[in-house]
Amino acid sequence: MSRLGNIWKNPDGRVITLLALWLAVNLLQSGFTELADDEAYYVMFAEKLEWGYFDHPPMTALLIWLGTHIFGGEFGVRFFFTLLQPAYLWILWKLVRPERASAEDGSLFAVIAAATLMLQLYGFLAVPDAPLMFSASLYLLAFDRFCKSGRYSWAFLGFAMALMAYSKYHGALLVLFSICVNPRLLRRPQLYLAGLLAAVLIIPHLFWQYNHDWASFAYHLSGRNATFEFSYLTDYIANMLVVFNPLLVPVFCQAWHESEPHDELHRTLRWLPVLFISFFMLSSCRGYVQPQWVIVASFGILYVMFCYVRSHPRTRRYVMWTGLITIVLVMILRIEMMFNPLDIRYEIFDNETSYPALARAADGRPVIFNGHYAVAAKYRYYAGAEAFCEPKINYRTHQWQFRDDDSRFEGREVLVMCDTGEMPSAADRDSIVLPNGEVYHWFIDSGYHPVRLVNVKFSDIPKTVRSGDVLDMELVLENPYSREIAIGDSLSLVMVWKYGRFDCMEYDMKCGVILPAHGTAAISTSFELPTELSGRKYDVGFALERTGYTHWFNGKALGVEVK
Repeated sequence: MSRLGNIWKNPDGRVITLLALWLAVNLLQSGFTELADDEAYYVMFAEKLEWGYFDHPPMTALLIWLGTHIFGGEFGVRFFFTLLQPAYLWILWKLVRPERASAEDGSLFAVIAAATLMLQLYGFLAVPDAPLMFSASLYLLAFDRFCKSGRYSWAFLGFAMALMAYSKYHGALLVLFSICVNPRLLRRPQLYLAGLLAAVLIIPHLFWQYNHDWASFAYHLSGRNATFEFSYLTDYIANMLVVFNPLLVPVFCQAWHESEPHDELHRTLRWLPVLFISFFMLSSCRGYVQPQWVIVASFGILYVMFCYVRSHPRTRRYVMWTGLITIVLVMILRIEMMFNPLDIRYEIFDNETSYPALARAADGRPVIFNGHYAVAAKYRYYAGAEAFCEPKINYRTHQWQFRDDDSRFEGREVLVMCDTGEMPSAADRDSIVLPNGEVYHWFIDSGYHPVRLVNVKFSDIPKTVRSGDVLDMELVLENPYSREIAIGDSLSLVMVWKYGRFDCMEYDMKCGVILPAHGTAAISTSFELPTELSGRKYDVGFALERTGYTHWFNGKALGVEVK
């Protein structure tokens, strides 16, 4: 007992003890909470390890793969993600720990971290934010050593940069911001050596991107764009207040105003919240911003608040009591997430009964989900049944486009999930209400024939056009399938004008052609630009459309501005 008492009286020992307790709670949560939609989607990544995936770099898939091969189930999916949180919080503690820290300082640090709602939620979920936070903490540690001219610190810095790149692309912002607030570092040749090392280490990922048409970069840089809505900005501001605890945000603002960083690391930590939150606030002008994208700002918030609060006794009492009350409320929420005594309908509840019920309705048939990429992955996980997700032109495409499940369903009878208004009029249709409250409508396609891989090539559209212009186009359609495809009756060739993420105009080209198996066909057609397209920039291409199915571009799209 005396030894335990000595550990508790030591600041490092107290932090380790409290982080170990937090880890135990997260491990318990991991095993008793069903998967969220995105987690099931990332489990699908882990079915085949690659150097990259449509949405994210490979680290998330690797951690899930390791955990499921050791333990299995939801616990295995999340195991390594739960280990990363105490690791990166320990690194941060060592970076901000005062020279004469007290045991009470250790308690204060742990309480501030635990009262940050962002860190509570993303302490056990199997999502890319956990490896990002761990690799970002290593970067901050390497950055501190680099600024202090540690021997070979540039190699550590380069390694940490590469690890962030393999975790989540937002890590690039940490590198950029740390240099922006310490511009003198640009004079050090070792910084460029670190960047070169990072570039060499991520070559396998870049090679994967090259072989997949830079899909991830295109998606994150432009594919998420949408027309501006004021709610994107207001939702973002509200989310920031919630995830960083509205009861502590005023304390942070006061602490930030009075803080005086004394070296490069602390200057970086001080500015991280401001720069991350401002950057993504601007990003909300082009689409919805998910609150976890700013999670790296948590490092700066913890640093600023800890350094200020520890030397202000009155504020310290407020933060400790507020933090403890927050932790109690979070524990109540965690119990609800595990056992759902309130019978809430949400994506982490009733999966184990809902998706097997859907599989029983499918009766051995593969299920085609239209647009719901994460739900399709969850169906595969909890039902263990065959599925595929067709992309949706007025939403997004996803990792399913790199899979061949739909080709393996060729000629089979399938269930196609879609809205009732989109069903073929003569289809064999039905619906089901699942235990999770979701209602699914489907029709039966007795002979499924995918057309997703048909490639439509064209190059006769100028980059700038005007409404009323007539576009004369030569199209070449390439059929990779071992059957002929008839276009013109139940399958239409449409010209797609896609603006942002959700707005899409489609025009039937009214053409008929037979695509021979493993062959090509040429079509000469024209299109007069209607006035409704004026004043916007579009992604323009062609797609094969059939009733009841969603679709994406067949082939590459071109950027076109309509004056």
